[in-house]
Amino acid sequence: MPHHNLLIIGTGSGNSLITPELEGLDIAIVEEGRFGGTCLNVGCIPTKMYVLPADRIVEARESDRLGVTFPKPTVNWPAIRDRIFGRIDPIASGGEAYRRSQDFVTVYAATARFVGDRTVALSTGEQVSADRIVVAAGSRANGLPVDGLREPDPSRGLHTSDTIMRLDTLPKRMAIVGGGFVGCEFAHVFSALGVEVTQIQRSATVLSKEEAEVAKRYTALAGERYDLRVSTGVNAAHRTEAGTWQLEVTGPQGRATIDADVVLLATGRVPNGDRLDVTAGGIALDEEGHVVVDAQQRTSVEGVWALGDVSSHWQLKHVANHEARVVAHNLAVAFGRLDAAPQESDHRFVPHAVFGHPQVAAFGPTAAELEASGTAYVTKTQRYGDIAYGWALEDVGGFLTVHASPVTRRVLAAHCIGPQASTVIQPLIQAASFGQDVHEVARGQYWIHPALSEVVENALLGLEFD
Repeated sequence: MPHHNLLIIGTGSGNSLITPELEGLDIAIVEEGRFGGTCLNVGCIPTKMYVLPADRIVEARESDRLGVTFPKPTVNWPAIRDRIFGRIDPIASGGEAYRRSQDFVTVYAATARFVGDRTVALSTGEQVSADRIVVAAGSRANGLPVDGLREPDPSRGLHTSDTIMRLDTLPKRMAIVGGGFVGCEFAHVFSALGVEVTQIQRSATVLSKEEAEVAKRYTALAGERYDLRVSTGVNAAHRTEAGTWQLEVTGPQGRATIDADVVLLATGRVPNGDRLDVTAGGIALDEEGHVVVDAQQRTSVEGVWALGDVSSHWQLKHVANHEARVVAHNLAVAFGRLDAAPQESDHRFVPHAVFGHPQVAAFGPTAAELEASGTAYVTKTQRYGDIAYGWALEDVGGFLTVHASPVTRRVLAAHCIGPQASTVIQPLIQAASFGQDVHEVARGQYWIHPALSEVVENALLGLEFD
């Protein structure tokens, strides 16, 4: 049985663990698919590359309020698709080739499952053990507990985010089940490209975990662009003799049937700990199936760490990257390659963004969560339309809400909807992370006038303290 100093399962953020401090160790990598993980191949990067042309189309449609009109756009789906994967696929292939070229790294192209303490069985029939293991195996798209929709079947037009981006042709009609990040981003993309989109969401709003007013605003704007069915559940689904799909749904108006050529299941993701049978290796899972880790990313088994979607309740690439840096440091310490204390992950202010139209971005608790926890706070909502750049945009829906502590005068949270929301909130993430006083942030620096960042300045100045 091959034995290694270090075994890494997964090549998303896990691939970045081999730092200069660890070079020369006997390292093995197990990867069942393409190198680069979800983000590179089927997640963050390709979706945002699709969002850009979608944004251009929608902005062109909305430009009449600026006194400019454009003819109806011509959409070249193969050109859009191939531009994206023509760039991404070589990166994935190159990453694998590089690791295979390193004489101290062994790459196993296989699936893995734990069969004992720091021992895994591979789909190739081999068993592999290691002194130390990092589980970075990510997550997978979830199905829907409805007959016909339990498992994806791309050959029959039933997709998840793993396959929807590589369609041969654009369908005429698409049904999207789910109202979270994935559902809203793809509804934006495909509706902009000319597909007749119907999005189905069980809750009263899409993006239901966002600040309540953000979720309401996004739901209203999305409903103006395509067929959005909220407070609606899918009861049954079947494929017709013509090769299309019929979804039976129940909503506020009663029962209805939705016809679609393609169905996208966007109903969440499941951590892959169960697929690796980690409990057979003594590794604990929580009630939601995440590998349990401590602040140093250590699992319940000595010498085993985990990071990213397989263990994190934040299914975000920047979180996985942060955790990978912590694990890489702690591995170097454990192997005696670095004379330093172990590090801990910092999850105090984890931001996220939804690249729909408009963008949504946030970090920290919502007002409802602050109230439920009994946390005192002051708040200010600043409209985009009340700053000079908002006038230039003729923006009527964007706003930034900031919650701050009346005791420490520090930022607790920020929630934003509007153009470039993912960039707008960055100064607030910095302020919260470094514990800066609200007044110091607002008045201790220049704010470029008339830039969109003035929405942050004005929100901070609008916070009222005793």
